[in-house]
Amino acid sequence: MIKAIAIDDEPLGLKVIEHFCGQTDFIQLEKTFTKPTEALKHIRKFPVDLLFLDIQMPSLTGIDLYKAVQQDCMVIFTTAHSQYAVESYNLNAIDYLLKPYTFERFQQAVNKAKEYYHYVHQNQQTRPQHFFIRADYSLLKINLADVLFIESLDDYIKIHQVNQKPVVARMTMKAVLEKLPEKDFIRVHRSFIVPLSRVENVRNKTIAIGGHEIPVGNSYEADFFRLFKG
Repeated sequence: MIKAIAIDDEPLGLKVIEHFCGQTDFIQLEKTFTKPTEALKHIRKFPVDLLFLDIQMPSLTGIDLYKAVQQDCMVIFTTAHSQYAVESYNLNAIDYLLKPYTFERFQQAVNKAKEYYHYVHQNQQTRPQHFFIRADYSLLKINLADVLFIESLDDYIKIHQVNQKPVVARMTMKAVLEKLPEKDFIRVHRSFIVPLSRVENVRNKTIAIGGHEIPVGNSYEADFFRLFKG
């Protein structure tokens, strides 16, 4: 069960969340709050997994409240104002529900939270099958088996996938590499990460993967060939 609380200065907004959570078998809504300062005190004493958090509240905005939370927890922002979407995305929100929202839209959001929760809490001995990134104002699941290679575009990365459109996300190569199993993926150039299983051949320090040619940088050459030959 995912432990959650909801914060909204409008009681009607909380009633909607209570009703929808009551129809969702993996969300345990522990408490609701109309006063964000009281909610913050509760979170610090009783950590939860997920916050349903209204943004525009008089005493403390939902964005400022979430920034003040010291524990790691997921957040789904709820608001009647669409202008906060970009800022909620920058705070790594699981989702952003624009009021009034339907039960189906609510289910989409909490299902994202469920997938991310299981991803974070999966047994460390289990070989991961996917990873999550945030792109296009959404939390996206990328299957490791679908990745052809990852390309750096200055402050962005481009994930090339089999039979799918590439995914572009604002992220560093170092950050995405930390999400990947180190035995399966390796950085071969300042601008490229490849899955070893996808390497078709290597000729003159050039890797062939799915019709693409990827250079091997001088500073990455030794590590790549050690793993590739191994």
